[in-house]
Amino acid sequence: MTAEERRNLHAFRDYVTRILDPTHVLSYMAPWLREDEVQYVQAEKNNKGVTEAATLFLKFLLGLQEEGWFRGFLDALHHAGYSGLYEAIENWDFHKIEKLEEHRLLLRRLQPEFKTRINPNDILPEISECLINQECEEIRQVCSNKGPMAGAEKLIECLLRSDKENWPKHLKLALEKEESNFSELWIVEKGAKEETKELEDEEVETSDIQIFYKEEPECQNLSQNACPPSVAHTQSPIKPRNYQLELAGPALEGKNTIICAPTGCGKTFVALLICEHHLQKFPQGQKGKVVFFANQLPVYEQQKNVFLKHFERYGYKIAGISGAMVENISVEQIVENNDIIILTPQILVNGLKNRTIPSLSVFTLMIFDECHNTSKRHPYNVIMFHYLDQKLGGSSDPLPQVIGLTASVGVGDAKNTTEAMEYICKLCASLDTSVLATVRDNVEELKEIVYKPQKFFRKVKSRTNNRFKSVISELMRETESLAKSVFGELGTVSLETLSQIQNRDFGTQRYEQWIMTFQKKCSVLRLQDKDKESRICRALFLYTSHLRILNDALIINEHARTKDALEYLKGFFNNVRTAGFDEIEQGLTRRFEERLQELESISVDPSNENPKLKDLCFILQEEYHLNPETRTILFVKTRGLVDALKKWIEENSKLTFLKPEILTGRGKTTKDRGMTLPAQKCVLDAFRAHGEKKILIATSVADEGIDIAQCNLVILYEYVGNVIRMIQTRGRGRARGSKCFLVTSNADVIEKEKINLYKEKMMNDSILSLQEWDEKAFKKKIHQIQIHEKFIRDSQGKAEPKLDKKNKKLLCRKCKAFACHTADIRVIEESHYTVVGDAFKECFVTKLHPKPKSVGIFEKKAKVFCARQNCSHDWGIHVKYKTFEIPIIKIESFVVEDIATGEQRLYAKWRDFHFEKLPFDPAEMSK
Repeated sequence: MTAEERRNLHAFRDYVTRILDPTHVLSYMAPWLREDEVQYVQAEKNNKGVTEAATLFLKFLLGLQEEGWFRGFLDALHHAGYSGLYEAIENWDFHKIEKLEEHRLLLRRLQPEFKTRINPNDILPEISECLINQECEEIRQVCSNKGPMAGAEKLIECLLRSDKENWPKHLKLALEKEESNFSELWIVEKGAKEETKELEDEEVETSDIQIFYKEEPECQNLSQNACPPSVAHTQSPIKPRNYQLELAGPALEGKNTIICAPTGCGKTFVALLICEHHLQKFPQGQKGKVVFFANQLPVYEQQKNVFLKHFERYGYKIAGISGAMVENISVEQIVENNDIIILTPQILVNGLKNRTIPSLSVFTLMIFDECHNTSKRHPYNVIMFHYLDQKLGGSSDPLPQVIGLTASVGVGDAKNTTEAMEYICKLCASLDTSVLATVRDNVEELKEIVYKPQKFFRKVKSRTNNRFKSVISELMRETESLAKSVFGELGTVSLETLSQIQNRDFGTQRYEQWIMTFQKKCSVLRLQDKDKESRICRALFLYTSHLRILNDALIINEHARTKDALEYLKGFFNNVRTAGFDEIEQGLTRRFEERLQELESISVDPSNENPKLKDLCFILQEEYHLNPETRTILFVKTRGLVDALKKWIEENSKLTFLKPEILTGRGKTTKDRGMTLPAQKCVLDAFRAHGEKKILIATSVADEGIDIAQCNLVILYEYVGNVIRMIQTRGRGRARGSKCFLVTSNADVIEKEKINLYKEKMMNDSILSLQEWDEKAFKKKIHQIQIHEKFIRDSQGKAEPKLDKKNKKLLCRKCKAFACHTADIRVIEESHYTVVGDAFKECFVTKLHPKPKSVGIFEKKAKVFCARQNCSHDWGIHVKYKTFEIPIIKIESFVVEDIATGEQRLYAKWRDFHFEKLPFDPAEMSK
């Protein structure tokens, strides 16, 4: 240790004593500290506390004269888990630790509330990485011996000493996941970058954003043994397996290739091999540039880390850009200054569109993860449109090599092998690939790594006597009759055949689709008498909204408990009472309440138990009896069913040991807000890390998108999709001896899954047939498709949609009240829409936002609703933007009316509405 290092440690001693519990590092310091000094430190902690013990420990350290003790101290910090303190002392930079002080002050101030509201056992799984392992055990012990309040005190003590810069954010996410009211008090730093940067989907819609959930790389595929990334990537370079070399072979020869191989076989590692070979092949004075595309943020983050760990030792420059970062950095500079760039694809689409990226020739290799998405207007396909235009346009500029990765290329709507081959050829044409690489020579080795689960079809019974459905169906028929009675007021105005409510079974997806179509048609109904139009549209809006909720309840009742369906309805009607609650809503609520006692009686009647759940319970009990270490993913169709089955498992004494976690998508539906990316990450981390969480209940978000710990049981509960989804879902069961059950009461569902199995075989046969083609003939076929597809694109024209400069009205979608003119709408940063002028202020009312917070460029203050009495339709949010307090509206809440013709239209997205969009001008606001 140098004299300067000794002086620095003495100067920064206060930071060390505020963070370090010396008893966690004493065992590592045994070579330098005497036994009596160790005992003194331990006694000081027991008698006076941690800070005093740390002060004494530091005094002993600074008195040492032996060689190597300073490096030994740093190693002790590293091994004990004090990564933040280790980094600060290594660099003599305590800036990150200093920034945590405001959060420590806030936590001390909120300590009384925290103790009474928080059970540490509920949030510990999500924040354990911010604590030392020994601290987590101590917290659990205190909870067990002295109760949750004492445990909360211990948790606060540990958090106050945490040196992890992200512990405030992790605490916030854990509290939000538990839906704790305390999360509203715990306000993390406003300037902190968060993955959930965008505003809530239901409040503000941003232009040109698409999110897709796809397969995430698994760290166990990057080494011979399963291990966390932090371990896997610190080992020596990994030797590829023979089947991985086989998959990489054509790409290593420079050929454009689609690599099609099962989930869990290590396609990411194959991509690393290809990338490494590609960058090394360039002669002195030339350099390659690789871009890797990942569809969604969690995958992007993990892939970026995988590439960083693998390539940093070779001196390559690696960087990543996602939508959350793009406002603060130069895409052009990132691409120019790095050898490997990890992107979400929309970033490159935008860069090509605004010319910050001049062409794809800046890259020498493009890798598309989950390349089967290269179709229609997906960002992958838009990128390849640029590529193919450059190729077919005769440009002399070089084009990058193209690699696609997927577990399943799919077959689309193909009915036979010939059609399937045509579909696969179109995918190859879209990616300009001349080779389909699969494992053919090393199949046995692949089978040793990737275990294909056994598939079982379980046909189960439905309720024979469904009294809940009878009552709800009666309510729905009454509501339909009320809706029909409104048609009598329409006179000569026709609603086509929409009034003919027939052949639509209650409690089905088909009925919900009809409701949505009907509601849209009603929203654009036009009458000469505008007051009458408003009244009728509002009535039909309310009737159809109630029908949709009643239909949802029937779906929950069909697949879960009547109790859960009834709770869903009671929650809805409670919310109705707190909103507009006009005469129509009062009448509908009264009808429900008149049947409530009967419904309550049905929900607790043992004879009404759902036989499907009995079968599901039997499967779970049987599998866990055979193997208590079983790990399960249970796939269901809807979020409502996810919540219902979680409650059922938690309240079923035979299944409570499963301790279920749930995983749903981000997108907002009419019923809920969806799960944020950080919340998804918390769930997955907990499921991977904690063996007590034995089952994950998930919607389609998990079937082909997010890396999930090895599971040996996959249950598809009334759940079926296309062949790609089937292969990916089954791929979640990766452990040896794994099983996959399809549980359904509908024979058609089993038949559809059998069709998917047939399509999977058809896909594999088609790939084998195409692989037998002469390469020149295959290239010729691909080229013909490319020319044909380009002709279609060009004939459709690339011109921007014609701009409609006529002034139009925006009317409330629910009650048809006038809101504003398009001439008064202004656009903020090409994504967010506000209205200027005092007139609009009279058209809306605001209510304090339930979760006010800063998100991106805005500070959310309030919700905006239609001001018309008894309407209160949600129009958007009220925000602070710079120095202005303004409304931000969503187009889906309005009907657009042409002033001249009276024609009315609905738009789901602002980008679909091609009116003259004027930018927001602060000077205009100050006039």
